[in-house]
Amino acid sequence: MSTMARSPLDGLEEVNWAELHHAYGSAEDVPGQLRALLSADAEERHQAHARLGGNVYHQGTRWQASCHVVPFLTEMADDPATPDRAAVVDLLRAVALGDRDDTCLPFEPHREFAQADNVTATDVATVVEWLYNEDDEPGECDAVAVSWDRDAYLAAAAISDRFVVWTKDPDHAVAAMAAELLAWFPATRRAVAHLMEIPETREHQMARASANLSLGYLAPDEPAIDDRLTALLAAGTFGVQLTAAVALAIRLGEQIPDAGLHVLAEAQDHTDEISATAFPLPWDRSLLGFAALALYRIGLSP
Repeated sequence: MSTMARSPLDGLEEVNWAELHHAYGSAEDVPGQLRALLSADAEERHQAHARLGGNVYHQGTRWQASCHVVPFLTEMADDPATPDRAAVVDLLRAVALGDRDDTCLPFEPHREFAQADNVTATDVATVVEWLYNEDDEPGECDAVAVSWDRDAYLAAAAISDRFVVWTKDPDHAVAAMAAELLAWFPATRRAVAHLMEIPETREHQMARASANLSLGYLAPDEPAIDDRLTALLAAGTFGVQLTAAVALAIRLGEQIPDAGLHVLAEAQDHTDEISATAFPLPWDRSLLGFAALALYRIGLSP
């Protein structure tokens, strides 16, 4: 007996979108935008990405509806038939994490979202009323915004084990982005193992380098990670060597191996090789910037 293929948007109609709000009001237009991300027409997909991003990730702010799109974006990214999967993962990252960069790592969600601990459904309703009906600004506004930020993060954290598989994706942009995503969620044994297992071949260099940076912030007391990163100081691609050295500096500080110091000292000699154009990692900081950060961490800032 045959079964119907599962759609990434199964369950979409079970969400009461009309009762949720995004940056511009009712979220009843979100289902259509999610569907359009699967369109065969590239321009329609581009427009949907821009509109959906503007609705649920508006200038870095998350909204009441934001957490509800996270599972659907994850399902789309999981499906190899989805077009522009890297763009979907990029949007997922934006909704789950906002504008956070490596300065927020290692990430401590309990501290980051503490302001939202006492937010109630009444507080949310009051803020929504103010946002869309221009009443006097309520005192809970900032805390409610933090709660929406938290809810989007927690929606992703609850299914972050799904991101682990993407580190071995044949789309190298997806693999590199997944490796960066994993830096923000609890370091499960499975996630750490996958980040360590990515090969250092030229074909996988972007995912390997991105995984190195994530490992700099995860499981700080795990010596097997230090051993893997130390071995990668001799990798065939300088970007992989450098990210391994940066991660070791973050993890070990002044105890970084001499080979790591040597790689950091050479970074300026490889500027063309590790530029954002030549080595486009899904991290906000440039590789030269990471090298400077590493030197600072070991007390050798230029």
